Amino acid sequence: MYLSEQCLFAFRLCRGKEGRGDQDKLEGVSWRYTAIVLLALADEGPEVAKEVLHGRTCAEVCDRLIMHAWDSKDLGEVALTLWAARKLGHAGARGVLERLRQWEPHHIPCPTVELAWALAALATPAGGEADSSLANAIAARLLGSQSTSSGLFSHWTPRGQGGSSWRRHVCCFADMVYPILALSHYHRLTGSAQAKEAVRRCVDRMCGSQGPAGQWWWHYDVRTGHVIEPYPVYAVHQDAMGPMALLAAHDCCDVHVDAAIRKSVAWLAYAPEIETSLVDSSADVIWRKVCRREPGKLSRGIQALVSGAHSGLRAPWLDSLFPPCGVDYESRPYHMGWILYTWKQSVMSHPGGLPSQAMRHAQP
Repeated sequence: MYLSEQCLFAFRLCRGKEGRGDQDKLEGVSWRYTAIVLLALADEGPEVAKEVLHGRTCAEVCDRLIMHAWDSKDLGEVALTLWAARKLGHAGARGVLERLRQWEPHHIPCPTVELAWALAALATPAGGEADSSLANAIAARLLGSQSTSSGLFSHWTPRGQGGSSWRRHVCCFADMVYPILALSHYHRLTGSAQAKEAVRRCVDRMCGSQGPAGQWWWHYDVRTGHVIEPYPVYAVHQDAMGPMALLAAHDCCDVHVDAAIRKSVAWLAYAPEIETSLVDSSADVIWRKVCRREPGKLSRGIQALVSGAHSGLRAPWLDSLFPPCGVDYESRPYHMGWILYTWKQSVMSHPGGLPSQAMRHAQP
């Protein structure tokens, strides 16, 4: 998925249409996904990185991201670039940190995911200059976006800002994963009891909502913590992002997550919705998600409207009208990046322990 001429990773790989003989093709480029892959490659040997990057080093690709960060209008790109630069011990991390300061993420309305990336960039163990005052301010902002009733984090921070007014009660699985990860590292860095408690509350809700076959559902009601719309279920959540958050909570906040991780990875080995796996060995690809057969994102919109009228209301007829038996035949490089990052970090922390047990349990 790496594009040598652009020195960036593609946005996605799409499967060619069956019956027409079309080839799988790469589409677009992504600065965010490139930064995530660099985070993963930072713990690999230089020869592995050069193989993936077609002869380039991680530092060379990071140079490209750092140059772009100064002109970027995307807080997520800047935060992920800083995270990667610090993880790599890149000398340019200081400049990206200054760019993050200019954004003032602790003041402006922004997506909670991007705020969590900014905190992770500052709190994750790494080399180079950091900013404890900024980290403290971002952590306070992130903690303020957690619901006192449900333990979930709003989709935008501060709550009630940004996004569509009719779906401000909706948060997604990523709004759990990245705050858990960032606040776990922040707790380890500072000893913050508030961060530890926030992680534990969110992990409890996350694991309590896990599907019977290990699914991590997609949309939740931040007011109550209940699932609003379960589908799609994303492969990256099952084998990477979900375990990544839970293992960080385990390492930093003494949270027990073994059973949830086993179920999470087991779903990827066999998804009951499609009676097979998204792991396509013949194509050497993990496809993106199991989804409803529906036009656009209709079910998510309907469930958001219905639950917005009353927190206890849902549209149960969607399962029969739009059954969750479709597959999204695309793959994005951040998925591979988070797989490498998650399990490499975990193996280093638990050699022969939890990760290997979870993977053995999940063998089809």
